[in-house]
Amino acid sequence: MTEKKAVPGTGGDQYLPYENRTGGESVVFFTRDLSAAGLVKIYGYIQDALKGRVAVKLHTGEKNGPNIIPRDWVKELLEQKLSEGVIIETNSYYEGDRDTTKKHRETLKVNGWTFSPVDIMDAEGTAFIPVKDGKWFTEISVGKTLPEYDSLLALTHFKGHTLGGFGGSNKNIGIGCADGKVGKGMIHSTPGQENPWDISGEEFMERMTESTKAVIDYFGKNTAYINVMRNMSVSCDCEGILAEPVVTPNVGILASLDILALDQACVDIIYAMKEEERHALVERMQTRHGLRQLSYMKELGMGNDRYKLIDTDHDGQVMELSEAVRDLEPFGE
Repeated sequence: MTEKKAVPGTGGDQYLPYENRTGGESVVFFTRDLSAAGLVKIYGYIQDALKGRVAVKLHTGEKNGPNIIPRDWVKELLEQKLSEGVIIETNSYYEGDRDTTKKHRETLKVNGWTFSPVDIMDAEGTAFIPVKDGKWFTEISVGKTLPEYDSLLALTHFKGHTLGGFGGSNKNIGIGCADGKVGKGMIHSTPGQENPWDISGEEFMERMTESTKAVIDYFGKNTAYINVMRNMSVSCDCEGILAEPVVTPNVGILASLDILALDQACVDIIYAMKEEERHALVERMQTRHGLRQLSYMKELGMGNDRYKLIDTDHDGQVMELSEAVRDLEPFGE
């Protein structure tokens, strides 16, 4: 039995200010350098956690999607730092250009992911891994080849999300490692329901987070996370060329060994922006009750929502959120 009867939590539309949080502090590294060099640099601060064959979980996007992490950045990172790295993906749950392995392979070619092997992990089947301390699941279905890797790097384009409110490392892993039909179906739909998308709000956030927890528990200390705050539409990269226009300023690249601290820091940076800069993303997060991702990660012991933000551009000084959002240029200028 993989699913339990449970009651969703609440408060996914409520932002918790830093001063109201409790518990330990983790370290989150920051650079304003939105370039291949910046990505390589920030990786250097978390690379020691990754050993052996490294799975690089990346959202490779729908055909011609304008907002995905640039291919040349990823190519540079793999060539310089991750010679044993393999980009991993799974097929999509929704109908589109990636819902079968054949179509997914063609989309990878169109989007330029040809410089490195890409393992579509559910191409040949699935595997179940345990969910520890979950209230919705005891196990989750993932791509069959996930257990073949020694370490996991979540390389994430931070942005909005139609269902999740925002897509950070938690969404990249929880949805992105679940296989296209069984695992994603477990997260998105109630067994026996005709509607394959009947789950939303806090329950969706909790199911997605339990899927993430299963994956990072599997890899243990051999996990690391990078979020790229660039081209942040309210739409996920799943929407490709149909994504909503970007109206939020670019910020930089953040990295951590703590998934909660990293996603929380990115959300905090959005909330620290001027009203006109943050409005679209904040509205998306709150109306979808996406902030439940953060509180549930904390409840499950997946990390800290308090952190020290380290400015790697200025000798590793601790920086305030106000510094991270100072003098941001409107997108497109």
